[in-house]
Amino acid sequence: MDAKESTNNTCDHFILFPSDAEHPSLSLRDLKSISSCPTTPTIDMVQAISRTNRVWSRREIEGLIADGRKIIIFGDQVLKVDTWIPYHPGGDKSILHMVGRDGTDEITALHSEEAQAYMQKLVSKDDDEIDDASSSGQSTPPSLVFDTEHTGDEVRRRRVGNDTPISRASSSEPESEQFQSVEASTAHAISSDLSKYPRLDPMSQDEVISKYRQLDEKLRSEGLYQCPYSSYAVEFIRYSTLFVLFLTCLHYSYYTLSSLFLGLFWHLLSFLVHDAGHLSITHGFHTDTCIGIFVADFIGGLSVGWWKRNHNVHHIATNSPEHDPDIQHMPFFAISPRFFGSLRSTYYDRVMPFDAAARWFIKHQHYLYYPILLMGRFNLYRLAWSYLLDPKQSPRKGSAWWHRYLEMTGQVFFWYWYGYRTLYLSIPTWSSRIAFLFISHMVTAPLHVQLTLSHFAMSSADGGVHESFAQKMVRTTMDVDCPPWLDFIHGGLNYQVVHHLFPRLPRHNLRRAQKYVKEFCEDVGIPYVIFTFTRGNQEVISRLGEVAEQLRVMEECRKVAAKDLVEGHHSH
Repeated sequence: MDAKESTNNTCDHFILFPSDAEHPSLSLRDLKSISSCPTTPTIDMVQAISRTNRVWSRREIEGLIADGRKIIIFGDQVLKVDTWIPYHPGGDKSILHMVGRDGTDEITALHSEEAQAYMQKLVSKDDDEIDDASSSGQSTPPSLVFDTEHTGDEVRRRRVGNDTPISRASSSEPESEQFQSVEASTAHAISSDLSKYPRLDPMSQDEVISKYRQLDEKLRSEGLYQCPYSSYAVEFIRYSTLFVLFLTCLHYSYYTLSSLFLGLFWHLLSFLVHDAGHLSITHGFHTDTCIGIFVADFIGGLSVGWWKRNHNVHHIATNSPEHDPDIQHMPFFAISPRFFGSLRSTYYDRVMPFDAAARWFIKHQHYLYYPILLMGRFNLYRLAWSYLLDPKQSPRKGSAWWHRYLEMTGQVFFWYWYGYRTLYLSIPTWSSRIAFLFISHMVTAPLHVQLTLSHFAMSSADGGVHESFAQKMVRTTMDVDCPPWLDFIHGGLNYQVVHHLFPRLPRHNLRRAQKYVKEFCEDVGIPYVIFTFTRGNQEVISRLGEVAEQLRVMEECRKVAAKDLVEGHHSH
């Protein structure tokens, strides 16, 4: 939600409702900050805001949410974001995940200071605080868009490590729960056992939240949010070297070497796109977005707009089978037996069918993991064009409306220089063209391994609406240990725990921040999972094999049950 995205809109895109359950009968209050509106308010507008600017009790807010209003807690304020959703450059899904919940830490982590300051200008200030559940940093009622209310018994069951669903309403529990006695991999066993984590009561989570925010201030005071541009000078030398090698080998008809260097070039540039998408380079929305578009679309043929929409949800609903698109790879992969129930994806707005194809792939997924990831870049092309050709997915209003058209221009340019000038004109035979195409794309597979490595082996259990942002991020993510000189190959994605806690932290500062995050985890009692790259891959393969085995056992039990049923009928 960028600060500049609604400068052409009226002030009631964000209306503040300070809430205090202790005083539900307080009267309407006058708007204190009309002058903070980016446009001159009209009489009708002032009256509309004045009528709605009042103190709300928690029960009244629950009623608004039940009526379909989009209410989000931010600090000690309550935002009504119904009319803002079409203007949000990060897509509507990330906003909908926060409806009815305390999004303070998520908003702070994912948005620039400029954006946060703009949100404050759009709300009136009030000394009253929200009710106890909100002021403590905990969620108010769970989102009626995605979540259903959970009872205390359900929360207690989660603490013993069951892979419980986030949305009870969206799935019927399959027989797979009977087969979760299969020995889990180390990472998954640690992160799924919620009894190893701080309790989910408000007092315990308040402590986690408080110390997480103290850690954020510590990183700021250490200057770790400042981008070390000298590091990008070194990165630029790497990019330039690989690009020159690609062109030189292409000119002298060393097509295999040329495709290899091009793939490595794309691989390293992907991390630059990731930096730009999180606004961690210049910290300016349009500047970093244009950097991302130039690199992703013009040079790589991918879509940074799609990536932002997808990645924002991933950072909010990490490892949630129903909600996180980064683990929704049906029919090819399933990291939880919950996918056996044909879950409905709230991101894609469709059911992920557990059909015959899915059964076959998942039974062999631990063998197919690397071969399928070799083709991962081709899938990114499909996702890019599905995003750009669907105007409902990209921002249609606000100052980011033109990003979609710039991306389309970039796509045309990419296929001109790569598809036409390189593949068609520079390579003489179709066999050489096809080889060049596949080699250049398959070389980028380590990126896809890296993207899945830090999450596939981790917990997909639901910690409930009271689990803090910080605890959820550490529980669903692991770091990859490597020597400092190899950091550029991983592009900062080896520090996924640090990155998920502080997404806007420049990647060249993540190693320095890691020691502070480890201290934080030790202080609050949250297990910090870190493995070498080799061990991490073993954990992922182990997890995929475990789920595949659960599927085999489930099908065997069904066959036995069917046989017993038939024989039982015959005996009568």
